[in-house]
Amino acid sequence: MKVIAAHWTSTRGWSFDAPEGLFEPDWILYFGATARLEMPNGPARELCSRFPKALCCGCSTSGEILGDHVSDDTVVAALVQFSSTRVQAVAAQVAKPELSHAAAQALAGQLRAPDLCHVLVLSEGLQVNGTTLIAGFRDALPASVTVTGGLAGDGTRFGQTFTGLGDQIRSGQVVAVGFYGRQLHVGYGTEGGWEAFGPRRLITKSQGNVLFELDSQPALDLYKKYLGERASGLPATGLLFPLQLLASATAANGLVRTILAVDEQQQSLTFAGDMPQGQYARLMKAGQDGLVHGAEQAASAAAGGGQLAVLVSCVGRRLVLGQRVEEELEAVRKALPPGGVSVGFYSYGEICPPTGLRNCELHNQTMTITTFTET
Repeated sequence: MKVIAAHWTSTRGWSFDAPEGLFEPDWILYFGATARLEMPNGPARELCSRFPKALCCGCSTSGEILGDHVSDDTVVAALVQFSSTRVQAVAAQVAKPELSHAAAQALAGQLRAPDLCHVLVLSEGLQVNGTTLIAGFRDALPASVTVTGGLAGDGTRFGQTFTGLGDQIRSGQVVAVGFYGRQLHVGYGTEGGWEAFGPRRLITKSQGNVLFELDSQPALDLYKKYLGERASGLPATGLLFPLQLLASATAANGLVRTILAVDEQQQSLTFAGDMPQGQYARLMKAGQDGLVHGAEQAASAAAGGGQLAVLVSCVGRRLVLGQRVEEELEAVRKALPPGGVSVGFYSYGEICPPTGLRNCELHNQTMTITTFTET
């Protein structure tokens, strides 16, 4: 397995970290700014046309990661040549959140094969229900097949996200990449570093990923009281204060959920994943040191051979870290084996099994890392 990193900027175009020469990648994975991906003859399509034999896929971001640096208005990529691993990708349109589960099942069905070992999912970031999307993959794939990935981003605008497969770069699309063979080892890890605070509130009215009431009070009104002056910046400022979803009033741990949209008329909050009625929610906050430590833990859990590491970190983490954002990337680099290529993006949601488990979940506000090594 050979991996070359590439970076596109508006001033230099594409640059590669090694001479292209006779290198013929089997798989190209790219992450880029929304404005660059939606260009008819933009850098992503240029890269794919330069290597017509490669399977080329990617998504839009809230910041592009290459090594331990983050950039905006660029495109980053990993070009991968396998020795024996086979790779295949499929895509489906998701017109509305209710179709997420069926779309995932259809994609998984197209990828299923006896030697399928892993699926990487790059999903539309706003029009899907991440919880049911992941459930669809879990329901349709054998337990032996792991699933990781992320939801595409659009900065802090929450306007439109894109995913691409070949020359089909579209909004509302889910791309699933299947990896086949016994020589590929895939590692993964996901950690947050957030701290819950305040009372646990019962979810008294919700529908899928839309939350209407907490403790029989309008959810948006209650949430705004916590945010104070920051409420005027919703939904973007909601990234600073996600909610912890708890299965019971006494549960010690839960999933983190990020706000994607607000509805003033219905006084509701829309999240990247489900907020089931009868469960509990609690506000969360984070310090910069906690987020950096969480990223380091994720890298330690994922570390294997690590010829390629795919990093998916939440845009909310980037906002909290501010000018210290590259510290979490430096912590990841130090925890991973030297010599590998790291690419990734800041997202609207992360897909990964909880550390130590195999069944994938939708996470928010985490650093999620997938490592690929061919032996």
